[in-house]
Amino acid sequence: MSRRPKSWKKLATEATNPRSERLDRMGIGRVVALMQSEDRRVLAALRGARPAIVRAAEAFAETFRAGGTCFLFGAGTSGRLAVLEAAELPPTFGTDPNRIQAVIAGGRAAIFRAREGAEDRSEDGMRRASRARPGDLVIGVSASSVTAFVRGALERARERGARTVLVTASRSPGIEDVAEILVRLETGPEVVAGSTRLKAGTATKLALNQITTSALASSGKVFGPWMVDLRTGSAKLKDRALRIVATATGSTPRKAQALLARAGGQVKTAIVMGRAHLSAAEARRRLEKAQGDLRTALETESRGKR
Repeated sequence: MSRRPKSWKKLATEATNPRSERLDRMGIGRVVALMQSEDRRVLAALRGARPAIVRAAEAFAETFRAGGTCFLFGAGTSGRLAVLEAAELPPTFGTDPNRIQAVIAGGRAAIFRAREGAEDRSEDGMRRASRARPGDLVIGVSASSVTAFVRGALERARERGARTVLVTASRSPGIEDVAEILVRLETGPEVVAGSTRLKAGTATKLALNQITTSALASSGKVFGPWMVDLRTGSAKLKDRALRIVATATGSTPRKAQALLARAGGQVKTAIVMGRAHLSAAEARRRLEKAQGDLRTALETESRGKR
């Protein structure tokens, strides 16, 4: 069972920041200046954790490419960041929401209203991680590193043969044994002691961005800088898709619009059609053979012309 610290005050996320001893009397201008100064530690923390972030991203990519499921478990602020990350991936990369899932302590209601006691139930984390299978990845997000819900989830995930990652901003006894990969973000004490929605939360958000984006960018979900699997659910995204197809095929907006219409709105298909002069059906077959990787599909065409 997950161990709790003998003294919470020893955690970095619970420590008092000496620079904010008179925070209540500093005035808004100086508080903002202090927070901006402290936030500089976020990028330093990410640089220090880069090797672990890379390993976590590689595990994410391997899981995704092999057809496994990636779970993100968290409570409170960490849980909401996990939910935000999972929610943003389908519209950006066209991923199946069932393939990347967020699990927050206390359930959906905890996204909008704090249910702090839910984080103390390791058995809930274990129960909800029972869905994990060999070939899956479970990422625990816990700024303090001791959240029972998250530790329980990671414990059960390891028992079930899934790979595990812990993203944290603190250190506690036995932390090295909690997960296969430990992403520790050295952000230090918060300006408001214990308020991990500040530096720890910012660093966590950026670390999750880096893990998922680098993994999916390396898994055929982008072409150059373009999100070629985006879902065009708004006028802005439809315009973005049009601009991507026009630029990638070197065509006019009008021709790009025609390609997208024939491709059923699928950006990758439209690009292959425009660059390889194929029908929509032929372009889809080419992409399927390339396992959805647009560059591979286009390189196949280039090799065929040599």
